Order: sequence, then structure tokens, then C-alpha cells
Amino acid sequence: MKHVALPSGELVPALGLGTWRYGEDCATRADEIATVHLALDLGMRLIDTAEMYGEGLSESLVGEAIAGRRDDAFIVTKVCPHDASRRGAMAACERSLKRLGTDRIDLYLLHWRGSVPLAETMEAFLALRQAGKIRHFGVSNLDLEDMKALSEEKGADGVAVNQLLYNLTRRGIEFDLLPWLRERRIPLMAYSPIEQARLLDNRKLVQFARAAGMTPVQAALAWLLSDEDVIAIPKTASLARLRENYGALQHPLDASQLRELDRLFPPPTRAQPLEML
Repeated sequence: MKHVALPSGELVPALGLGTWRYGEDCATRADEIATVHLALDLGMRLIDTAEMYGEGLSESLVGEAIAGRRDDAFIVTKVCPHDASRRGAMAACERSLKRLGTDRIDLYLLHWRGSVPLAETMEAFLALRQAGKIRHFGVSNLDLEDMKALSEEKGADGVAVNQLLYNLTRRGIEFDLLPWLRERRIPLMAYSPIEQARLLDNRKLVQFARAAGMTPVQAALAWLLSDEDVIAIPKTASLARLRENYGALQHPLDASQLRELDRLFPPPTRAQPLEML
């Protein structure tokens, strides 16, 4: 397993598992739990969820899946903006802990910026870390101006990641936000790394992957994994697809392949509004 260093120095897997929609359908519950188990077995132990996913159903399923294996997992969950006040975040964190069946969250993120002042959210995160309820904190879906504003707040030097929409067809952050993060050594956690499976049928990627001896999924993930500070969290509830995702680690891209992907999926030439899904 390749790893990415958080600002604290702790190493986390560069390839994890997203769990959006987990727990919402009883018919797929067994498959979802089995997928979490296999992810842990493979070393893809970073499991991403959120209080918003299924109004807590995803967290509850993850909690069931990691029961007895808590120390094998690095759990990421998120607080909704409307819960991100000091009192609200403290209560939301307790609810997440209960659903996850654990005494600590490894990485707690602000899901996106809302009306609650960032200073208040940071105050809550610092208090939760001091209390041992969370180990690290970070943000999600914050654009460059948001990050600049956040950097002025007490505790902002503890921000561990920014989780953002990033894949071959969503490269806008490379123009300004990603360089800003890199200057401060804040890793990027890429959600929807295969564009909710739409990249699987992208003709250019299909042809590239065939020539490279891998699948389109593996090519898309290998492109993200080529950076030392990017964590990819593809969502799947299929054991076969999870193994395919894991296979991206066996297909590192060389410089010529990376140049070819830049030709097929050009990087941005100007600043763009932050994209979200």
C-alpha cells in the first residue's frame, strides 16, 4: 500500500474506500459490509463516510463492519455545515461516535462551508481533539478563498486535508487551489475519482487504458496515485470492483503516460469555480 503523510507526520493509505449510499438498501447491506472487510484486509483501511450519508445510515453500517477491527481502520467522517457551531459540532460528533461504535474519529471534516463562522468550527474541532474524541480535523469542498479565510483562524495550522472533487475530468483546482495546498503541505483527498463511474465509458480513457494494459478504473486511479500528496477514495460495494481498484497500485504511470493523459485531459489554463458533487 502506498501512503500519504498528513501534516502531523502520520501515514495514511493513499487508496481508501468511500461509502456514500451505504446502509440505505437492506438488499445490499451484506455486500457493503463484506466490501469494508476486504478493504481492511487489503490495507485500504481509510474508510470515508459522513453524517449526511443516509442521515447516519452509512456511519452505522461502517460501525457494524469495523466492529472487532477498529484498530485496523482509519475512519473519516464529516459534520454538516448546519451542525458546525461549537455546541452543534460537539453534539454531532457524539452522534457519529455512537453510530460508528467507537470512542474516537481519526479524521473529522467540515463537509462544506456554511453560515457558521469558521472560527467557531475550528474552536469546536480543537476542543474535540483535546477531549480525545477526534485525532485529526480537516475540511471538504473549501475553495481557495475559503482556505485563505480559514488560514487566519486559530487552529488552522492543524488542518490535515481538504477533501475535494478531483479526477481526470475535474482538474480545475490545479490552477490555484492545489498549489496553495501544496505550499502548506496539506494533502488532497479526492472524492469521485472515477466521476461516479462515468469515466469507465470515456473513449479516450478506455483507449489509453487498453494500450497501457490496465482497466479504465485503474488508469484513473493510477493518475491520482502518481502524486505523493493525493488520497483517492473511490466508492464501491462490489468485491470485484474493490480488487480492481486495488490493482491500480500495481500499475504506476511513467512520465510519458502522464504526459499523454495531460494531452487527453488537459490541465486548466485559468482559474475556475470550485466544482462539487
